[in-house]
Amino acid sequence: MSHPLVTAAELDATLTGGGVVRLLDVRWRLDRPDGRPAFREGRLPGAVYVDLDSELARHGEPVEGRHPLPDRADLQAAARRWGLRDGDAVVVYDDLGGQSAARAWWLLRASGVADVRLLDGGLAAWTDAGLPVEQGDADVVPGDVTLGDDPWPVIDADEASAWPSTGVLVDSRAAERYRGDVEPVDPRAGHVPGAVNLPTAGNLDPSGRFVDAAALRARFEEAGVTPATPVAVYCGSGITAAHNALAATIAGFDPVLFAGSWSAWSNDPARPVATGDRPD
Repeated sequence: MSHPLVTAAELDATLTGGGVVRLLDVRWRLDRPDGRPAFREGRLPGAVYVDLDSELARHGEPVEGRHPLPDRADLQAAARRWGLRDGDAVVVYDDLGGQSAARAWWLLRASGVADVRLLDGGLAAWTDAGLPVEQGDADVVPGDVTLGDDPWPVIDADEASAWPSTGVLVDSRAAERYRGDVEPVDPRAGHVPGAVNLPTAGNLDPSGRFVDAAALRARFEEAGVTPATPVAVYCGSGITAAHNALAATIAGFDPVLFAGSWSAWSNDPARPVATGDRPD
């Protein structure tokens, strides 16, 4: 499989050399979930907008979390709307350090798309390199991609509860939310007992690009992850956890996702909550 990241220069060289790459713009953020206005103001040439809330997630019960994974058939239908065909190379990007685009990377990779990469540094890396952008919506010819049917590498709340006894459960949120100092979104503050905190911001350098594989590997190893130690990742609602899944993959590990994440856990009053700096 190709490296999970692609630089702006590498992507430009592929496109100008006549290579066919499906570009997916996954702009989304918690305070501004609809990225369409920004997308239409300026996007990579030929890029298609992906709606994270409706295409990379589905609506579910509170105990499923705020962004349950989509049904596979719905994801395949969305991918065909984006113009994806079997064998296509895909590059996803956003304007949030990869925090939202990583969800598309994870879902497509887990669904058998062999060549899907994230644009390192996102839209800013592209424009900082002086590369062109387009306005408005792109014309899309529907695709015919068929997604695989292998089970996604996910765990549920019961498995997350038991995970720290045999592996490393990583909480990807900011430290103040992990500690339980604040909780701006979900019903209860704190973290899953036994989870360690690796905020996704630590995956990036000051320019918003991923630090190198050795630095990412050292970061996960410091948290107790080894090739023989299974690692699972979660966040608030399963979106930014994919960023840590991407970082762990670059580092050479094979993570699984607790898709319901803290939003699912905290909506179940029977689940215990830990607070403070320590896992338990």
